[in-house]
Amino acid sequence: MINSPDAPYTNRLATQGALFTQSFGLTHPSQPNDLALFSGSTQGITDNSCPHTFTTPNLGHGLLATGLTFAGYSEDLPAIGSLMCSAGPYARKHNPWVNWQDSAANGLPATTNVPMTNFPTEYSALPTVSIVVPNQVNDMHSGNNSEMIQAGDRWLQTHLDSYVQWAQQHNSLLIVTWDEDNGKENNRIATLFVGPMVQAGRYGQRVTHYSILRTIEDLYGLSHSGASANATSIIHIWTSTPRPGWASRVPYSEWNHVPRVIRATIKGITRCTLRVFPIHRRQDACRIETLSNPELQYSITAEQIA
Repeated sequence: MINSPDAPYTNRLATQGALFTQSFGLTHPSQPNDLALFSGSTQGITDNSCPHTFTTPNLGHGLLATGLTFAGYSEDLPAIGSLMCSAGPYARKHNPWVNWQDSAANGLPATTNVPMTNFPTEYSALPTVSIVVPNQVNDMHSGNNSEMIQAGDRWLQTHLDSYVQWAQQHNSLLIVTWDEDNGKENNRIATLFVGPMVQAGRYGQRVTHYSILRTIEDLYGLSHSGASANATSIIHIWTSTPRPGWASRVPYSEWNHVPRVIRATIKGITRCTLRVFPIHRRQDACRIETLSNPELQYSITAEQIA
């Protein structure tokens, strides 16, 4: 994919953001990889069979449980909340969140399972975290096929380039990754992080689907799902590095560049949770003042906004 003449837009994104040169899928085929990225586990699935229902922890439920929002947008999904295994070029195997829809535990409402036609054009209306999945015509499956790579690259530019431009002005982050390789690269895949808080370059950290999930969970202060608990979070690509536990030590002037959930504790009392990433969701947060503290360079006191 990288350096391919069939994917000019993807390669342009790679120069704008962080490209992980040692990023790997976990297995074959697609479905267990997609499940791993969403839930920290392949859920024992080894094929693309359908349907399945799970009750385990997952990214979507983790976000909703903390008052944040999530939606998955799938191209050619027949309708909001559809449980169909396939419909034209749509395939449920690439849509992991549907397997938790209305589950008894860790379940997701049908409204989180949405057709791509519902993807907002006013990007400030996006959920806290969105996952976007093209159909089987545009997903670059079978990476040896130039026409499919070209189609997927065009799709990415058509559907997300305007978001990429918006994100640069609104402190939002785009992650682009693949579920598996073409069977010839030891399951090595491309993974890109693109946004104003990302230091552009090539990075050799070994990254898996669990690493990406762990990173998203850490950015929002979520509990870890499955094997993400033992994965290494990606922390060295940020223009202001948010090491675990360091968020409250970052000067106020730099908060706009810190993609973390800050839980501020003063004298052992948690006063407020301030979400500073992405900035366009900040209206749900708190009114903030800085406070000098002998133990911390900066701490936070907050008055909750009704």
